[in-house]
Amino acid sequence: MNNNDLDGKVALVTGGSRGIGAAVAVRLAEDGADVAFTYQRNTDRADEVVERIKGIGRRVLAVQADSADPAAVSAAVDRVAAELGRLDILVNNAGVYLTGPAEELGLEEFESTIAVNVRAPFLASRAAIGHMTDGGRIVNIGSNVAGRVPFPGLALYSMSKTALIGLTKGLARELGPRGITVNIVNPGATDTDLNPADGPYADTIRGFTALGRYSEPSEIAAAVAYLSGDDGRYVTGATIDVDGGFGI
Repeated sequence: MNNNDLDGKVALVTGGSRGIGAAVAVRLAEDGADVAFTYQRNTDRADEVVERIKGIGRRVLAVQADSADPAAVSAAVDRVAAELGRLDILVNNAGVYLTGPAEELGLEEFESTIAVNVRAPFLASRAAIGHMTDGGRIVNIGSNVAGRVPFPGLALYSMSKTALIGLTKGLARELGPRGITVNIVNPGATDTDLNPADGPYADTIRGFTALGRYSEPSEIAAAVAYLSGDDGRYVTGATIDVDGGFGI
């Protein structure tokens, strides 16, 4: 069990029913926070996360919300603050991963990517700011391909994650006087359902990393937990790569 420096805090993790999002939700609960998370459609996976957090002894709220729906994003934030009594930590984790040559990606793929990867974090942050006080935390989950693009077909996705860096820096400057920090964590290859460490390109991807392996979701969650707690109070506007030394 980790130290409970988040005791009394309320956190919201978007896209928290699996992978990195689920790991973040559980870690924040282990550190003492009551945790809400959004999920799109997989009720079974959401229920699993709920039971894990209940087992830790924290309050938990699962909110079904499509991050592509702007009204649903803002409503989810307001609901969490109303039902759990406050909102101290927002982790913008929900995302879509649409890849392919730029000339083969249509307007539908473009708009879907921007809606979920860029607009939703902006709207969720905007809604959360109204509920946060001194000590509030916003952590965006980006990607290491915002800075290094080792394969073709990533232009759209990389663009969307690079936009999050600008959002992070702009909000950090804006909210600093209010004692609210805003940072971005850029994971590298992480062993999840969508990108398993035994996938067809895993050996090639591992070869790009200094550590020669995929990360575990819990390792990304550890960085988020640090930024969410009191130890991270003087870190804002920062881009933190948790990618095993990818492409250094």
